Amino acid sequence: QVQLVESGGGLVQAGGSLRLSCAASGRTFSGYGVGWFRQAPGKEREFVAGITCCARSTVYADSVKGRFTISRDDARDTVYLQMNSLKPEDTAVYYCNVDPSRYNDRSRSWWNEYNQYVYWGQGTQVTVSS
Repeated sequence: QVQLVESGGGLVQAGGSLRLSCAASGRTFSGYGVGWFRQAPGKEREFVAGITCCARSTVYADSVKGRFTISRDDARDTVYLQMNSLKPEDTAVYYCNVDPSRYNDRSRSWWNEYNQYVYWGQGTQVTVSS
């Protein structure tokens, strides 16, 4: 059974940092792009950051560019989201998900618009206090 397990969330003051992890169980990330998303209370889920499989190219939402960094360790089947200079508006449940096909170099608009994911993990809560 495929599982995506997000972890690393918590409560942090504005200006602080957190590192989130997304681990795969029952599948591998190798060859697949992976994205991070978030959903704040009363809002729709939104794209945050994405990383391609092989060139390791990355794309970010404007709201997090320069503050967040996505990376991957295929040996561990884990993708990370380093979040620095956190703001109260970053408060949300953070999720990861996987490009359904391999070896693609997806644009930010693709990550924003694709919504055919079959499965979502439980997410990890990030709360930033002011």
